[in-house]
Amino acid sequence: MRKKLVQATFLLLLIVGTIVIIRQQQALPYRKAEGKIFGTYYHITYQTDHALDRQISEVLQRVDASLSTFNSQSVISKINRNEAVKPNEMFLRVFELGQQIARETGGAFDMTVAPLVNAWGFGFRSDTKPTTAAIDSIRQFVGYDKVRLHLGRIEKQDPRLMLDCSAIAKGYGVDCVAALLRQEGVKNFMVEIGGEVITSGINPERLPWRIGVVKPTDDSLQVNQELQTVLNVTNRAMATSGNYRNFYYRDGRKYAHTIDPQTGKPVAHSLLSATVLANNCATADAYATAFMVMGIEKAKALLKQHPELMVYFIYSDEQGNNAIYHSDNLELPAE
Repeated sequence: MRKKLVQATFLLLLIVGTIVIIRQQQALPYRKAEGKIFGTYYHITYQTDHALDRQISEVLQRVDASLSTFNSQSVISKINRNEAVKPNEMFLRVFELGQQIARETGGAFDMTVAPLVNAWGFGFRSDTKPTTAAIDSIRQFVGYDKVRLHLGRIEKQDPRLMLDCSAIAKGYGVDCVAALLRQEGVKNFMVEIGGEVITSGINPERLPWRIGVVKPTDDSLQVNQELQTVLNVTNRAMATSGNYRNFYYRDGRKYAHTIDPQTGKPVAHSLLSATVLANNCATADAYATAFMVMGIEKAKALLKQHPELMVYFIYSDEQGNNAIYHSDNLELPAE
């Protein structure tokens, strides 16, 4: 009898304690942090009893000082200038992950492609349409297999080779902020940098986090916000890559910013937008770019080797209409 009384008392205390914790959690305010980093903007919503804006900014500044090509004094900028610099931990993590995904995608993801992007009028310079000879010349020092980490240093086969982590650094920055929030005991949050997102727990309405996927219509001014769908991204990372915002027309032809490192030319296939959901945002970011280079059929083939990834592809069908392909286990809103 006494044993049952003790068990009942313990169970009652457990229930009461759980209720108190839940009520305390619900009473905590949601805070917002916003700013500019990596040449884009970040928006962070998190629930805690104390502001973490300073810590968030410090984390992002460390990522910027390591990986931003917009920062002339960053580690990556010094490497691109062939200065003697020892890569820090942040750079090494992103470089090794990027090289791994480059190998897995057969070079569709390639952190050395920046000179080709620039040559086609994107990136830091805006030149005229490059000739075939110019493209072939640039391709001599483009390729993920032309750079490696050796004895703690980055070694290039050609000093003209440039590294650009823009297709993975934003996602990594998202992951770094998420790690900080978790370290501070924050359970409910959403971190977004330039469209790359990671979430945890519930939103301010006490509902699962849901993130919209923008409909891929030509929008170089980035004013279109019409959504194709809204995805459940609770406790996951999401990144989207597409050619519907960064492009230009010349001589009646559209040139998209996604450059195939193998051909040195803008991609020309039916895939308009690639959204990837993964356990971390750096991985989602890199694969979204890779799939835009590969096209839908090659991407679907690679996905068979990566069941941990979920995708939402928007492509142009044979009639020129937008069509959808998505992972079977991806939760979609009811129609």
